[in-house]
Amino acid sequence: MTTTGHDTLATRSTLSVEGREVHYYSLAKAAEKLGDVSRLPFSMKVLLENLLRFEDGNTVTTDDVQACADWLKERKISREIQYRPARVLMQDFTGVPAVVDLAAMRDAMTQLGADPERINPQVPVHLVIDHSVMVDEFGTPQAFEDNVALEYQRNMERYEFLKWGAGAFDNFKVVPPGTGICHQVNLENLARGVWSSQDADGNLIAYPDTLVGTDSHTTMVNGLGVLGWGVGGIEAEAAMLGQPVSMLIPEVVGFHLTGGLAEGVTATDLVLTVVQMLREKGVVGRFVEFYGPGLKSLTLADRATIANMAPEYGATCGFFPIDEKTTDYMRLTGREEWQIAMTEAYCREQGLWHSVEDADPLFTDTLELDMGAVVPSLAGPKRPQDKVILPEVDELFNREMQSVYGRDAKRVPVDGLDHDIGDGDVVIAAITSCTNTSNPAVMAAAGLVARKAREKGLTVKPWVKTSLAPGSQVVTDYLDKAGLTEDLNAMGFDLVGYGCTTCIGNSGPLAAPISKAVNENDLVAASVLSGNRNFEGRVSQDVRANFLASPPLVVAYALKGTVTEDITTTALGQGSDGADVFLADVWPSNAEVADTIAAHVNRDMFESRYANVFDGDEMWRAIDVEPSATYTWRSGSTYVQNPPYFEGMTMEPEAIEDIVDANMLALFGQSITTDHISPAGAIKADSPAGKYLQDHQVNRADFNSYGSRRGNHEVMMRGTFANIRIKNQMLENVEGGFTKYIPTGETMPIYDAAMIYKQAGTPLVVVAGKEYGTGSSRDWAAKGTNLLGVKAVIVESFERIHRSNLVGMGVLPLQFAEGVTRETLGLDGSETFTIRGVASLEPRQTVEVSLTRANGETATFETLCRIDTANEMEYFRHGGILHYVLRNLAA
Repeated sequence: MTTTGHDTLATRSTLSVEGREVHYYSLAKAAEKLGDVSRLPFSMKVLLENLLRFEDGNTVTTDDVQACADWLKERKISREIQYRPARVLMQDFTGVPAVVDLAAMRDAMTQLGADPERINPQVPVHLVIDHSVMVDEFGTPQAFEDNVALEYQRNMERYEFLKWGAGAFDNFKVVPPGTGICHQVNLENLARGVWSSQDADGNLIAYPDTLVGTDSHTTMVNGLGVLGWGVGGIEAEAAMLGQPVSMLIPEVVGFHLTGGLAEGVTATDLVLTVVQMLREKGVVGRFVEFYGPGLKSLTLADRATIANMAPEYGATCGFFPIDEKTTDYMRLTGREEWQIAMTEAYCREQGLWHSVEDADPLFTDTLELDMGAVVPSLAGPKRPQDKVILPEVDELFNREMQSVYGRDAKRVPVDGLDHDIGDGDVVIAAITSCTNTSNPAVMAAAGLVARKAREKGLTVKPWVKTSLAPGSQVVTDYLDKAGLTEDLNAMGFDLVGYGCTTCIGNSGPLAAPISKAVNENDLVAASVLSGNRNFEGRVSQDVRANFLASPPLVVAYALKGTVTEDITTTALGQGSDGADVFLADVWPSNAEVADTIAAHVNRDMFESRYANVFDGDEMWRAIDVEPSATYTWRSGSTYVQNPPYFEGMTMEPEAIEDIVDANMLALFGQSITTDHISPAGAIKADSPAGKYLQDHQVNRADFNSYGSRRGNHEVMMRGTFANIRIKNQMLENVEGGFTKYIPTGETMPIYDAAMIYKQAGTPLVVVAGKEYGTGSSRDWAAKGTNLLGVKAVIVESFERIHRSNLVGMGVLPLQFAEGVTRETLGLDGSETFTIRGVASLEPRQTVEVSLTRANGETATFETLCRIDTANEMEYFRHGGILHYVLRNLAA
């Protein structure tokens, strides 16, 4: 998709790139009529170009374009715009349910008497399979091959389904398992900086590369100057089908960087500092744009690390403009020379090329960081914004033991093994996730720590499960070339797979004696991982304290084996000569890291690895599927099922009813994450989902994970609110997915209660505190909420993506008025709620909610309708965004 506009402002122009004519929509020409836009933030210039290109007097008007230019007057403006990204990125956990929805929509089109093949992506879509590999095997040379074999064995039906989708849909390509993490593949290969395509007359049109993705860390590519962010799968499906992304023109916070990182400080330390600062600032729903002289000292990979964690600091995206570092990286990673030349020429012509000599953009607000002040840090034990400097990690953990668990750390013997284990012992040390594992600086540093530790005769503590899961195959190439693979293997960090693994909960089981000792003695075991998320119950069901760290610190903590002692002053262990070895003894210098990168990372590696990126290995190529326009659903499948969203659907939307006498399904506190709402990890045998699988003759060993079963609504609705660490405040001292069924007072799984309420025709609400829905862009957190019969979610504040997902599934998001909370209202879950006038709601309208307490007393309180735009209101009135799109296409 390039343009559907009429160029009312007459901005279409041409430029010559190495003798080839390229058409584009000129911001300079637009400025002649709109006013000076030269000091708009770079990210806002990208939005302005998008509106110019699609200005058609209908979905995008000249007034919309003018409003974007007028942003400079107040540096914020409250206006809804229709934004059309150039492409869509997916991973398999979110991609499978998206393809399920598309397949179901094709069936629904047939039922409505329309052409099913009208359901087809209108923009390029790439789905990268990276979320399914688990760390079952580790610490052996065969770990990678064994884990890949298990991955195919567990997920063959899902992979057959995705391969069917790749054949059934145009503009849809699948990157097979074992290639890398989607954000690294995007950064290193798929993204272009400036996109181009032919218009109806055969002219080549250039425009900024933009995207939305079904993974919250889609933001990583903003490090390359590509504007993109995460959305729910349902919103991405609409974007694929040509529906614009409805959004408010954002505020843009400028983050001024000066100086450079000190000796021994990594990009991970920097991003944890940035996360903490921006969470304190408050940037939810805003763009963050980095500027200042400090940009020159950051490598492209460092920028990508900072951009990656935008969901953790709450922003829509963290944007870095295009400059020489961008084009140098494009050249290193094997992009075509003409593509690089076009990117630079276009950006210079459009005022999208960054130079420190130019005047700084103007921002809504700013903050500043001297990077020289950043020190080595971790974040934890439960949230990525809770940064702790390295020398204070032990103090923090020991305080947690007292304040949360009411005791000092203890140690216990391990059955059958010649060592004990204690609170705070690191049972998982994982070099994992999209944030760090394609950054050569921290990966080389990890290898050098392993080398120095090996030279001194250190070994990893026997209770630590170690793993190395790079985001890109190129990492293996340069680690091999530098001889560091052998050193990492010697420390137990053998390759386990190319995927997200531990960061998303695919950490695999701990050794049985370790798991038994932890659980029988209620130990607070720890993990240290180079990921971006450490929410409760995410990494492992056996681990309560999770710390984010740079890859070299992951290796160091595997050697240390505990977070209860200061790693900066106490020995990591004894070397082969019996002498104590300290962190400083094994930490590489910045020069050592830089020399390693310069000598061993080159363009040939990227060109070789990405030459056949869509082909896959022998196992992928051997998957044979029958081509067809519609999918043949397998009745007994526990992985892929036809969802119920479109059953009985007609061309006219059903009338929206008021929510009357709704019971509360759950009452939650602050920072309820999408992991709490819809876990991705292991399925417990005694949970509703586990019982469902056993009833369908699935052995416990073959349960796989919630994430892998997202193509089956029966599993996923049973898994909604089923996180083992979630706490429903309707119950006292109970963890896990349970609630009180109010009519009888009985405690039961949330799913079971919801089904009883649904059978009785009782609507439901969920009530919670601030930051509801933080974390992954997990559409099943909204889909599951809908399927449980929840009609409204009432909270103190929403995170951006989950709010949008709720609207997209026809669930009403309401935000308590200022000063009103579940505590001020004295809610305990026994109340019933009535919300009237739902059919006539307007965006961001004040909504009065009536409640009746168990003793018959009544009260009312005000909320804000968080359906934010007119387009979102249309989706809501149709029962969801997919219903809206389907009816439009069928008509």
